[in-house]
Amino acid sequence: MEQKELVIIGGGPAGLTAAIYGKRAGLDLVVLEKGSFGGQILITSEVENWPGQTMISGTDIGKTFHDHAEHLGCEFRRAEVTGITPGEGAHVVHTSAGDIAAKAVIIATGAAFRRLGCPGEATLTGAGVSYCAVCDGAFFTDEEVAVIGGGNTAVEEACYLTRFASKVYIVHRRNEFRADRVPSERALSNPKIVPVWDSVVESINGTELVEGITVRNVKTGETSDIPLAGVFVFVGTVPQLDFLGDVCRRTDGGWIETDRRLQTSVPGIFAAGDVRDTPLRQVVTAAGDGALAAMSAYHHIVGG
Repeated sequence: MEQKELVIIGGGPAGLTAAIYGKRAGLDLVVLEKGSFGGQILITSEVENWPGQTMISGTDIGKTFHDHAEHLGCEFRRAEVTGITPGEGAHVVHTSAGDIAAKAVIIATGAAFRRLGCPGEATLTGAGVSYCAVCDGAFFTDEEVAVIGGGNTAVEEACYLTRFASKVYIVHRRNEFRADRVPSERALSNPKIVPVWDSVVESINGTELVEGITVRNVKTGETSDIPLAGVFVFVGTVPQLDFLGDVCRRTDGGWIETDRRLQTSVPGIFAAGDVRDTPLRQVVTAAGDGALAAMSAYHHIVGG
């Protein structure tokens, strides 16, 4: 079986920062990623809260993380992790490309966008239902679309979609956005954006393509139809941990619990970034987590 000192699961900001710090500490490590190196940040159009950059694309941030780790000689491998078997001297990480035994493991698989679960969502995904404005916004040039959600991601992506769409409805279950003040004010001042307050989506309508949505006002119970061509869903995130099972302690929502050194309930297994139980899920906190997890893993490995 292949042996490594450290296996990092996930190639987003947390995982790549962990790789940078781990490699600089002299660890023999590998970063496993089943998708694109750079993580969820790759589909974010504009980032305004990355220190030192007044404005930068998510793609550029992801590339700089990867390029930095690559420059240091980090090993990257495209593979899907199917499970972890904890052990006394080493943990075995099971992957689609074979098993790897490691003295320490960092789980940095991040989070994925939550689905609405309403009728029409599953059948029309890819046919007008999207979870990525950067990926699909241009397909809706001069069309009317809806964004579902009221947090930072929803409001910021709604503003981005006004570059293409003729009108952007923002459907939110409250009577004000949960997003920060700056993006909220930007959205409310944009003539292309129409808030639909106190409302939830009952169904996404259409046969082969999205034709509209049915919304229900949570205060009055009244339903109404909004004709449109696209629906962009941003209603929170869920941890990407299908492979983990009950290996370590998790919250009711599925997030990994860690101590102050980011070690899980299993010694030698650490968690970093959006996948863990944390009050803030941002690229800057993911990067900080990656650094701390790597150094905690290093001390675990060397016995310090």
